[in-house]
Amino acid sequence: MFTYEFCHAKSIEDVCRFRKEYGSKGCLVAGGTDVMVQIKEKSRRWAEIECMMDLTSLDKELRYIREEGDCVKVGALSTHTDIAESEIIKKYAPFFGQASDSVGSPQIRNRGTIGGSICNASPAADPLTPLVALEANVEIAGLNGTREVPLVDLYVGRGKLGLGEDEFVTAFIFKKPEEGSLMYFQKLGRRKALAISRLNTSALLHLDAEGKIDKARIAPGCIFATPMRVVEAEEILLGKVPSEELFEEAGREVSRIMIEKTGYRWSTEYKQPAAEAVVSAALCNACGIEMA
Repeated sequence: MFTYEFCHAKSIEDVCRFRKEYGSKGCLVAGGTDVMVQIKEKSRRWAEIECMMDLTSLDKELRYIREEGDCVKVGALSTHTDIAESEIIKKYAPFFGQASDSVGSPQIRNRGTIGGSICNASPAADPLTPLVALEANVEIAGLNGTREVPLVDLYVGRGKLGLGEDEFVTAFIFKKPEEGSLMYFQKLGRRKALAISRLNTSALLHLDAEGKIDKARIAPGCIFATPMRVVEAEEILLGKVPSEELFEEAGREVSRIMIEKTGYRWSTEYKQPAAEAVVSAALCNACGIEMA
């Protein structure tokens, strides 16, 4: 059984000092939905923790969804329910809302936060791939102030984040997609509800006046060690009219890159066709194409 000291954050600076003092022996808790499961399972990563800091007292500073000029900014303590129900998200990034609404149960969505989901550094986090497709930045606070980095650069390895010893994530910022953008979040789980993604994909497209694709972003989840877009698959789509056949080709390219980067494993026989299907479905659904 693990035992810890427990404290409450009084300010953002207080959190940074906590991070500086405890380092890997300290743990920040937002919704606590991942932490509690991992403690119950006696995950080794929690064996050396000495103190936990509760962030919920910082709701005023870190729980918000707002427009800032041509960008949308989402505070790290925004819950999955906040995001799924936000009119701002529905207007500018509905697939982000889709992904957030697919997380766990209503109880988990009401409690779990976007900051906790991303900072748990799991490649299976549902809200991760729409943020990657949106080319989101992360706002990071430290004792010397704040800085922004691309979300994809936050991850420095499987389960590892590139944060300084006094830093923590405070917000996510993305530029509003071009008007008329098409987007969709597709998830494959072991069952329809309460399932962690086995695979997922977020797709964002834009068509020119001739109905040809002039912008494409494909962000698959659960297949790479760190989050990334598959540019090679995106390039296949550019300048072409959307079709199921075209999107199936893009799906095959994603699976090819997956094998190229991760190698052929025992799970590849399942993941290869599954990745192709999930990518193709995300693209078809984004464009309203009914699949055969």
